[in-house]
Amino acid sequence: MKNNIRINRLIKGYSQEQLANLVGVSRQTINALEAEKYVPSTVLSLKISHVLEKSIEELFELEEND
Repeated sequence: MKNNIRINRLIKGYSQEQLANLVGVSRQTINALEAEKYVPSTVLSLKISHVLEKSIEELFELEEND
């Protein structure tokens, strides 16, 4: 699953650590998400969406093989 977390995180001025703290996960989890090595749960997706003030659709994109 592709995502735009990194771009939107940087626009908001958050480090990976800051975003992780705001959504209740580790910095490593945010790193894995941004590297597209981890697909977040629905709850985590919603938390990230809320903190970054973007819709789920603006942050995440399904690929054909997903």
